[in-house]
Amino acid sequence: MLTLYIANKNYSSWSLRPWVLMTELGIEFEERLVPFGGAAPSKFREFSPSGKVPCLVDGTTVVWDSLAIIEYLAEQDSKVWPQDRVARAWARCAAAEMHSGFTHLRNLCTMNCGVRIRIDPFPRELLADWGRIAELWSEGLSRFGGPFLAGSRFTAVDAFFAPVAFRAQTYSPTLSDECQRYVERILELPSMRKWYSNALDEPWREEHHEAEARSAGVWSSDLRRRP
Repeated sequence: MLTLYIANKNYSSWSLRPWVLMTELGIEFEERLVPFGGAAPSKFREFSPSGKVPCLVDGTTVVWDSLAIIEYLAEQDSKVWPQDRVARAWARCAAAEMHSGFTHLRNLCTMNCGVRIRIDPFPRELLADWGRIAELWSEGLSRFGGPFLAGSRFTAVDAFFAPVAFRAQTYSPTLSDECQRYVERILELPSMRKWYSNALDEPWREEHHEAEARSAGVWSSDLRRRP
């Protein structure tokens, strides 16, 4: 069976991508969660050559990057990407852009599922990142008919933007009605609801990620269940 190594569900946006895709598509796997903090880097190196998560292990094959994991899964399951060639090309481009870009979003809107944070005002660079994401979402939804970004099914491109849905819930950026409905649609997926519930239940607090969230803006609430 496939084994997927991940870190804290409250923080790890990179771990969420393959996890939510595999869960939604019914790809069986064993989850192994190794929390951030303390000796985590050396622990990660025990299974991941880069010392980072996510990491997929399939027998003697180790795949240690979220996009590489998606492509590895796609070689075995045709549902990972859209069936239509044009939609598939667009989905790959959008996923790759998310994978390599949006630096200001990552730095200023760290993923912390359990808190709600007010940023006032949003820095210009951050607004530009949110604007580009909204542009991609609107294009995909209108071009391929929705309700998901590349058509009627949840595919890898939606998985790559799933952490952004959690960020939208945390930071409440101004989005169009169409984009807000997409956020709500993603958050209501059974897999996302399960991830979110697990994130709220986690007993760990990792100071680096907590500090990033504290520096982002004013906390209006912390919904995590205290250990």
